Amino acid sequence: MIMPRGQQLLLPANPLFVLTTLLLALLANMLINISLVGNAAWTPDFLAVTLVFWCIHQPRLVGIGVAFFFGVASDVHQATLMGQHALTYTALGFFSLMIHRRLLWFTVPSQAMQVLPLFLTAHALELTVRMASGALFPGWSLFLAPLLEAALWPIMSVVLLAPQKRAPNPDAHRPL
Repeated sequence: MIMPRGQQLLLPANPLFVLTTLLLALLANMLINISLVGNAAWTPDFLAVTLVFWCIHQPRLVGIGVAFFFGVASDVHQATLMGQHALTYTALGFFSLMIHRRLLWFTVPSQAMQVLPLFLTAHALELTVRMASGALFPGWSLFLAPLLEAALWPIMSVVLLAPQKRAPNPDAHRPL
């Protein structure tokens, strides 16, 4: 595959780093749920953003099965309807795997605009499952969460791709 002009060649991702970032995102979601904010509808889902990021950048390491596992872990922690987050994260994993080749050709701000519909769809799916089980509508602030998650995309791109960056100035011993 030909690299887009100006894009830096990356080292392979360390599977232990990928797992660590997913566990830290799960921990961040857990800390947000037990904080003063609680389970507010407007809070971004860090685990969803991290799952989508790794499904796009490392589809052989992180896929639908990993998304399902972390969805069940989120369901158990939040004591929600079993399978609510599992279904949402599985759908996010599937859709991000569908667009991962095309999405990597765009700049990071353009990627953020293109993953926004994924996050909107995920929150709509989660709301549908929640409402079908008899829960109340959490309010219109729910639609602020996908915007915050899309705004987190450039930050996550910088932080999560930092260990994979190669030396910027090549020489005789580092031709790439």
